[in-house]
Amino acid sequence: MSDLILGIETSCDETAAAVVERAQIVHSSVISSQVDRHAPFGGVVPEIAGRAHVEDLIPVVAEAIVSAGLEDRDLDAVAATTGPGLVGSLLIGVSAAKALSLVLDIPFVSVNHLEAHLYAAFLEESDLKLPLVVLLVSGGHTMLVLMEDHCRYRLLGSTLDDAAGEAFDKVARYIGLGYPGGPVIDQLAREGDRSAYEYPRPLVQENPMSMPEDRRFAFSFSGLKTAVVNHLRKDSEVCAADVAASFQEAVVDTLVTKARWAVQHTGARGLCLGGGVAANSRLRERFIDTCDDLAIRAFLPSRSMCTDNAAMVAAAGWWRLSMFGRSPLDTGAEPNQGLPVSIR
Repeated sequence: MSDLILGIETSCDETAAAVVERAQIVHSSVISSQVDRHAPFGGVVPEIAGRAHVEDLIPVVAEAIVSAGLEDRDLDAVAATTGPGLVGSLLIGVSAAKALSLVLDIPFVSVNHLEAHLYAAFLEESDLKLPLVVLLVSGGHTMLVLMEDHCRYRLLGSTLDDAAGEAFDKVARYIGLGYPGGPVIDQLAREGDRSAYEYPRPLVQENPMSMPEDRRFAFSFSGLKTAVVNHLRKDSEVCAADVAASFQEAVVDTLVTKARWAVQHTGARGLCLGGGVAANSRLRERFIDTCDDLAIRAFLPSRSMCTDNAAMVAAAGWWRLSMFGRSPLDTGAEPNQGLPVSIR
């Protein structure tokens, strides 16, 4: 069984590489951020992201290997994100991983970016007990997943429109807070009153069992975002900190309420948080409170493991390789790839 996996992550605007042993021990994790390159445009520009990956990937991979105290020949396999993400960015990482696979004569492993986020917590909590519910919240995705076993998932519900992170970015842009929106709203909200404005909690009812099953665990943040924007248009004198705090509370309340329902519905032994929005301080606070109330274990990856990184890719790659073997070298990038669910 392969032990040392080199992970490569280039799905969006982070160029990352890491060396992980048996999906548990992180020997190195290197990330080159592109935030400053995209900030003037208020969001990720695909062409800029692709060019940055071309410039940064080889130095990042080299640094990951050297920082791990290894040489190329010590690697047992290479895993790369093949989707979802920006197609140009994905192709750069996938092509590099395949080249290394051929040159070093080691297996290439295709990894789904969403599945990788599920494994971020395992890098710091190796004794996670399954089944558990994972609340995956990022700029492009918001979903509840029942992880029944390794590489065996059931998608309980996902966003019908805007993801939570996308809503954070759009509201922050309208307030004039800049990009990325999540961290600045989180910071500003600490100065505001989260009960100042009562914004809607989409698809949340007192009795979840009265809702159609396909809506019970689904998310929708487009209406919430619109409610905030319309409020600001009508009253430009409102306190930005109060708006940020009230909006953030509406998002967090929606997320933790749905996660609570999912645990009660499935009987899961734990609740895990993942994705870039998992770094939000209010969400982490409410998440722990919810788990305490349900008397289940809470799993929160460190903030460094919430954002896109290659360590989680390597961890997921190790499980994929151990259970299904190497991926074909004709595996391509799939920008719209969904979570590989085994149960519906």
